[in-house]
Amino acid sequence: MVRLTFPPKSLHSSLTHWLLKEERSSTHRQHPQYPWWQVMCLTGVDYFSTLGYQPGIAALAAGALSPLATLILILLTLFGALPIYRRVAATSPHGEGSIAMLERLLPWWQGKLFVLCLLGFVATDFIITITLSAADATAHIVENPFVRHLLHGHEVGITLLLIALLGGVFLKGFREAIGLAVFLVAAYLLLNLITIGVGTAQIVQDPSVIGNWRNTLLINYSNPLTMLAFSALLFPKLALGLSGFETGVAVMPLVKGDRANTGTHAASTHANGTHTEEYAKGRIRNTHKLLTTAALIMSFFLLTSSIVTTLLIPAAEFEAGGEANGRALAYLAHLYLGETFGTVYDLSTISILWFAGASAMAGLLNIVPRYLPRYGMAPNWTRISRPLVLVYTTIAFAVTIFFQASVEAQGGAYATGVLVLMSSAAFAVTLAARRRRSRNGFLIFSLITLVFIYTTIVNIIERPEGIRIAAFFIGTIIVTSLVSRVWRSTELRVEHMEMDEVAGRFIAEEKAHQGKIRLIANRLNEGDEREYFLKESEVREDNHIPKADSILFLEIQVVDASEFGNSIRVRGVQVGKYRILRAQAAAVPNAIAAILFHIRDCTGQLPHAYFGWIEGNPIQYLLRFMLFGEGDIAVVTREVIRKAEPNPDRRPYIHVGG
Repeated sequence: MVRLTFPPKSLHSSLTHWLLKEERSSTHRQHPQYPWWQVMCLTGVDYFSTLGYQPGIAALAAGALSPLATLILILLTLFGALPIYRRVAATSPHGEGSIAMLERLLPWWQGKLFVLCLLGFVATDFIITITLSAADATAHIVENPFVRHLLHGHEVGITLLLIALLGGVFLKGFREAIGLAVFLVAAYLLLNLITIGVGTAQIVQDPSVIGNWRNTLLINYSNPLTMLAFSALLFPKLALGLSGFETGVAVMPLVKGDRANTGTHAASTHANGTHTEEYAKGRIRNTHKLLTTAALIMSFFLLTSSIVTTLLIPAAEFEAGGEANGRALAYLAHLYLGETFGTVYDLSTISILWFAGASAMAGLLNIVPRYLPRYGMAPNWTRISRPLVLVYTTIAFAVTIFFQASVEAQGGAYATGVLVLMSSAAFAVTLAARRRRSRNGFLIFSLITLVFIYTTIVNIIERPEGIRIAAFFIGTIIVTSLVSRVWRSTELRVEHMEMDEVAGRFIAEEKAHQGKIRLIANRLNEGDEREYFLKESEVREDNHIPKADSILFLEIQVVDASEFGNSIRVRGVQVGKYRILRAQAAAVPNAIAAILFHIRDCTGQLPHAYFGWIEGNPIQYLLRFMLFGEGDIAVVTREVIRKAEPNPDRRPYIHVGG
């Protein structure tokens, strides 16, 4: 295997060295695994924390119809999102998620560009999760009666401080803390249950609030069917309550499987040497439990919190500047359970919102290394956490300042990211059902996909700031990705190299026979011996190669030029008296360079590679190389070799024409 390394002289300062110092990656060892209910708490710090602001946003969006609109949202959660992500989990036991499903279903460049667009929405989702959670934590801090007079008016500064502290945690090094997540989620849900229970008791003691709510509905809406119709139109504004499913699938590697549910032990080995995991089926089964339990818990809290907050809190308090703005349940906790309990509730909410931001940052740090460097669409330093933390923290600062740390103002952007990801997951599952020729599954998932697409479109129309933010991220990712792809196009790009027995024998024979290894780069030729004869004659004449010297042919077939790094296996093939080395790769010049280096390292000899003249527009050949992995092969191969080997005396020889 040929590896590229950064020379030490590029690290000009201790700060740079610290930023580029990669911690031992957990991907190189097996993840610790936990019971599914503990992992549910890890995802729950993001999913359940939306209770901190969801009831207030729902009341602002739907008013008195908030409980009915929330009920429709719950139905979509249980009968739309949940079946979709149960199917996603079944196809991605290693946490690849719906984006990886679409990547597999949509190959070549169209698949890569689609994934880049989805990554823009992922960035929108996770960045806004960080800023929205920090802003809501700030709201709970500022509105606490013990510090209100000191901190009111400093919301932006406090939010920036919270985000900076979050970034500092990741700069130091983040470790998953299942135990802390379990404690935070358990405490938070218990406090919410107490608050909702006390609110329900208040409604029972004073049933007039139900009458007031019913009168408000009848005044504004003539009959139940009208209420239901308006609720169906309004529920997309409540889409924040759908967040959390993508995270639930992403953490699947942490879920402990059950051997009793998996059947026989899986002991097979893949071609790359990795073993199939013993408990994959059990992990899928337990992840289904995780997703279903989380959806049921959240559905209960969404509906009950919407009812008590809508009935007990005056509408004016939900508006900007009101005491329930962004903190409806906290308002009830202080109102009915006293300032001490309310402060405990605030601290619990602040803590879980803080940890929700940490979960989002961890998700971002996993997304970029998983896709962009593999596509060649990000520099190598993006595999390292600390520089990315600085980039994401800076972006979060800008978003916070732009939205002035407003929870309500950021709701649209967050909902846009969540809904697009859920729509893409539904689309992926629908495509998979079609490929399986499951007619009923295709029809059901198509309907769910249409509902999610409708919800997404309505949300974008009502709150266009979300698509603007997403468009900014998409544009930035696409432009920087394409620039990076051009910049990195002459890297060696080969992750692993091996030759079969016949190819190895051809190389050994050349070394033993004449001590000089000559290879002719040739287009793939399926068995026409005359073409090999003509090509050999032309190369011998142009380069004055003695007839006594034998020559090997080297042929590369491009399989998917949109890929960047890949593994190459060279096969030895004989056509008549001609011996050929054949391989498949993403780009011809890079593969030839890697094979030449491999021959050099295995034999100790510098191989000679011969290319014919190519005439034509250089811009056309550049585009052919970028899009199809071909182009002016000799020139690009020489440049790849020059960049990969700084010592000219150790570079394989490249011959062009005569």
